[in-house]
Amino acid sequence: MRKIAIYGKGGIGKSTTVSNLSAALSQEGFRVMQIGCDPKADSTVTLTEGRRIPTILDTLRRTRSPGLEDLVVSGYNGVLCAEAGGPTPGVGCAGRGIIAAFEKLNDLAAFEIYKPDVILYDVLGDVVCGGFALPMREGYADEVLIVSSGEMMSLYAAHNIAKAVRGFAGRGYAELGGMILNRRSIAKERETAEQAAEEIGVRIIGDLPRSPLVQEAEARGKTVCEAFPDSDLAGLYHRIGRDCIAPRQAATA
Repeated sequence: MRKIAIYGKGGIGKSTTVSNLSAALSQEGFRVMQIGCDPKADSTVTLTEGRRIPTILDTLRRTRSPGLEDLVVSGYNGVLCAEAGGPTPGVGCAGRGIIAAFEKLNDLAAFEIYKPDVILYDVLGDVVCGGFALPMREGYADEVLIVSSGEMMSLYAAHNIAKAVRGFAGRGYAELGGMILNRRSIAKERETAEQAAEEIGVRIIGDLPRSPLVQEAEARGKTVCEAFPDSDLAGLYHRIGRDCIAPRQAATA
């Protein structure tokens, strides 16, 4: 089972990227589970025909003894979808909410029962403390990938994420695997991203162009890989997905 936590600054297109990777890997024949770890709870919306699914925290607030079928929804092509959710607005800690959601999935033996080949955690990267750092520090993920554009604030978040991962080095926690460039069509974007990746000490494992296909697919409540499976962009998601789950030696060669 390959477990990958994907971080990135809010609004950078991280959830779009993660959902397309889930769709692509499912099309490759893998059993995929995607867990959204953002209080907005919109990570899996393009895998469920544009429908927001009940969050784990909302479900726990309604019932004390939920079953797995109450927390995990089968989405496009069998992708297992879950959303951690967040606290009641103005009350509680979003990071603590992620911890509670993960604990409930563990209590119900979700990973042992569903036996996914790949787990993708979609994690907000503006804040990497407390619960938001949980996937990288508690053994939930083997590897951390960063989604970033060439914009300064996005790269600043990428540096912070990389610093957090390295802060856990030597403890058997997740390792930093690479960066996915999700372009915003700014000047010298590739060069800027490459310089940042070199400073962080990772390679760019994917370069996604800005494309109207993303918005067209999302307007239909779908991923690019579902709506436009023969497009060049879908092919890029497939290639990145294969790279993500390759043996570590191949991924870092």
